[in-house]
Amino acid sequence: MLRYPPNRPSATQPPPVYGELRDVCPVAPVRLPSGDDGYLVSRYEDVRDVLCDPVFSRAATVHEGAPRLTAQPFEAGGLFTLDPPEHTRLRALVAGEFTPRRVRELRPRIEHAAQRLVDELVSHGPGADLVRGYAFPLPAAVICELLGVPYEERERFRGWSEALLSLTAHSPGQMRAARDQLLAFLGELVGSKRKEPGDDLLSALVLARDEQGALSHRELLTMAMTLLVAGHETTASVIGTSALTLLRSPGGLATLESHPAGRAAVVEELLRYNPIGDGGPLRVTLAETEIAGTRLPANSAVIASICSAGRDETVFARPDAFDPGRPEVRSHLAFGHGVHYCLGASLARAELAIALGALAARLPGLRLAVGPEEIRMHSGLLVNQLVELPVTW
Repeated sequence: MLRYPPNRPSATQPPPVYGELRDVCPVAPVRLPSGDDGYLVSRYEDVRDVLCDPVFSRAATVHEGAPRLTAQPFEAGGLFTLDPPEHTRLRALVAGEFTPRRVRELRPRIEHAAQRLVDELVSHGPGADLVRGYAFPLPAAVICELLGVPYEERERFRGWSEALLSLTAHSPGQMRAARDQLLAFLGELVGSKRKEPGDDLLSALVLARDEQGALSHRELLTMAMTLLVAGHETTASVIGTSALTLLRSPGGLATLESHPAGRAAVVEELLRYNPIGDGGPLRVTLAETEIAGTRLPANSAVIASICSAGRDETVFARPDAFDPGRPEVRSHLAFGHGVHYCLGASLARAELAIALGALAARLPGLRLAVGPEEIRMHSGLLVNQLVELPVTW
């Protein structure tokens, strides 16, 4: 039985087994990191169906007796572990902060943060680790400002976040300890916001809890944890892998402005080519169902592989090539599909475009300091995160 997640040959290649599965076994039995059994769905259309069909439930992943992805599942009562209508209720409380209009208002602050970080790279260069010096601190600064979390605490919550997003890189005890420590940190922060509210999302959630009864205290903490972790880890990972893709391409970072399709198309192709993770959050079937001709019993664990879907040759011509000019690029599923479509998609797109654009404008000579074969990706995490990205200019 195939173990999930499958091995990647390198930081620049997705697991080759996905191509084999799409050809001969589109719904494959797999052994999950928890030791439970599940199914891996690999073809684009089937992945899309799983993402939007309510029979494939997120809420069921925390039910008693449900199969688990890891020994320490996501926190119950959060956006990752709810279905409508409870998911709809909680999402509505924060959705206004992530609309395209709100992101446009945030752009000047994101651009300022990117310029400040590029200035720091230049002052300490030439040469840097682009992950630690840029890809991580930029989205961390943005989500800290949005939520009202002290930016100077970023290294603490980065460690907790990596443990919470672990598949096999951390033990169950380490994952539980990270969760408890992060919840305690956020609990203290909520207490301070209650005494001295600010113009931030966490203060608004405290107000919604205390004056409107819109969510429970536990839901408030779980929401804060979800937004903090997802708000920086996922974007940091895709900034790093996207920078690597451009630096390996003939046009380099200049592709952002020189490609006839425009910067937006380059960003969309980067998102297809560099999925945030191999699969989305686990789903569990609420009833017996069928996908791609395979019958799945009720209470079956299902992974919809967004990574594999993005390389499906029946949807994307020459899927293993980085091609910003492809007409179908906006069909990618990098942010999911359906009611669980990523809340922060507009913000992530803006951060990625601004981050890469600032590098291209200020460091046109940016290049890899090592061969691509020397660059490694963290193993055992839900996100495809580079260990480091050595660059020079």
